[in-house]
Parts: sequence; C-alpha cells; structure tokens
Amino acid sequence: MTEIWHNPRCSKSRQTLALLEERGIAPTIRLYQQDAPTETEIRAALAALNIPAIALMRSGDALFKELGLTKDMEDDRLITAMAAHPALIERPVVLHEGRAALGRPPESVLDLF
Repeated sequence: MTEIWHNPRCSKSRQTLALLEERGIAPTIRLYQQDAPTETEIRAALAALNIPAIALMRSGDALFKELGLTKDMEDDRLITAMAAHPALIERPVVLHEGRAALGRPPESVLDLF
C-alpha cells in the first residue's frame, strides 16, 4: 500500500501526487492536517525516512516559533509537537512498503517504486 500525507494547498504536495498518478500509482491520500498522524506513526515515518525529527518539521513556520520550539530540541518533544500541530510536518510524505520519501523535490519519491 502507498500513502501520501497530502496538503492540497501545497504546490509540492500537488506535484508529488500528480507525479504518482501519472505513473499509475494510486496512493491513499491522507489529509494529514485534518487526520493528524499519531506520535507512533510519526516515529515510523522518521525511521523509514532515516532522518531526525527536526528534518521533518517546517522550522521556518511561525507556529514553530510561537510554540517555543528550537532546532536543537530532543526528538521526543518535536514529535509530540508534530502530533499535536500537524501543520508543522513538512509535506508531502510518501510511505510505501515500509519505506518513505519526502516529496522535496517531488521526483525524490520515485525511488520508492
């Protein structure tokens, strides 16, 4: 199964979804801002991406600063913040058969297939 954590207002997210669909891949679309990933799901995505929590965050977003978050905080605190405020999650994330890729640039997700 393939899933995309998608934000239809984001151009990179729309481009990534279109790229998948052009190749005949019909992912499950998770509107992650309305259907927030749990801390467990975020941890699994981070493990599949093989990146620290901060690398999955929109650290330049005003909300990041408003919440008092910093780039040197421990992963547990950042993961809790992402689960509580999914707008902090960088998008899109594509999950496929235990692997994951961040669609920045959109073509980077093609390595999953």
